[in-house]
This record gives sequence, structure tokens and C-alpha cells, in this order.
Amino acid sequence: MDVPTQPDDALAQPTRARLFALLAELRRPAPTTELAERLGLHANGVRTHLERMQDAGLVLRDREHRARGRPRDSWEISPDALPGGRPPTGYAELAVWLVRSLAEHTSIRDVEATGRQIGRELPVHDADAIGERQLYDLLTSLGFQPQREPVSEDRLSYRLHNCPYREAVRARQPLVCALHRGLTRGMLDAIDPKTKLVGFEPRDPDTAGCLIEVRGRMAAQRS
Repeated sequence: MDVPTQPDDALAQPTRARLFALLAELRRPAPTTELAERLGLHANGVRTHLERMQDAGLVLRDREHRARGRPRDSWEISPDALPGGRPPTGYAELAVWLVRSLAEHTSIRDVEATGRQIGRELPVHDADAIGERQLYDLLTSLGFQPQREPVSEDRLSYRLHNCPYREAVRARQPLVCALHRGLTRGMLDAIDPKTKLVGFEPRDPDTAGCLIEVRGRMAAQRS
């Protein structure tokens, strides 16, 4: 995920930009201490930066109160994050995936198959999260700004309020959307093979609002 900045943007500060990029790479909530260790910084300073990012709507904090000691904070990218005042984009990752797809295949069906394989390879690190939360976190980290929309007991939809690949979609929507559809199928394969993708409705990339619908036991896990 690229992180555009402006002079008055919270991510114009280098450490905060590195924290945002690290959370995007991890694709899961991470505690303050882990983030500090990965960046080689003091936890207190990292916490101050994260709180500034929280105030800017870039990250969410989950506070775990413990019997002893200070509460344990975990941080993740907010699904409504607007780095640099704009929705996040995913050109760096997309470029790699498209090059891989086009180098090996030519048909839309084959591009989707490659996307599915890539989706299976995306890391899901939070072993404590239930399957539905893992999918939601992955969609968030990829920059889609998902919103859950329950349909029935065994169906769940995600309205995607940002298209991180909008520039590429404008150029060749069938190809990019096929890759995205394959990614979604692959993520489901890895997280919960018993939950299937039953709906995928692309929309105008500039207004977003694409709809993903899944059916299976993950629908009952929505929070």
C-alpha cells in the first residue's frame, strides 16, 4: 500500500508513515511493543505516534485491561483510513500481481485463477481471530474500506467503499476485477474453505461500492 502524504498530513512525519506501512504489511492488529521492536524504537514514543494517527482516523486501538500492569493496546489500520487525505491505493502490490498474471496467462479465467492462488498465499497472522474477522482484516489492510452488510444467517456481504486499484481498473476493468475476484476466492480458501464466494459485483472505481457476498459458516461469525 502506498502512503501519499501532504504537509499537514499525520503521515508526513516519517515514523508515523513507517508505522502505517508496517501495519499494512502485517495485515493484522499488532501490540505497541511489537511495533516498537520491529522499528527499533521506544514503546512510549511509538504509542504517542499511534495516538496521533488514531486522532487522524488512520488506526484503531483495541485496549485489553489486565489484572496487573497497564492495559495492553493493539493497533490496526482503520477501515475508514484516508492516508494523505485520500483513500489508500495498492499500486505496488497490484503491479506485482498483474505482471505475474500477464506473464503466465492471457485469458480472464486464467488471470482469476492466478489471483486465487495469490489470495491463498496472503498472510493471516492473528491465530486468535475467527475466520470472518480475518477476512475483514485482510480486506481492510488491502485498502478496500469494507463494511459488513448481513443478508441472512448463512450469507454476509461486504460493501467496499474504496477501490485501491482504481487507476488500473479504469484502464482494463475486466482484468483487474477478475484478479480481485480470484484474490477473494483464494482468501476464503485459506481462511475457511467451507465458506464460498457467491456474489461479486464490480462498480465504478471512482465511486466504489463494489459488493462481495459470501455464504457459509463465516456469515454466522460476523461481529
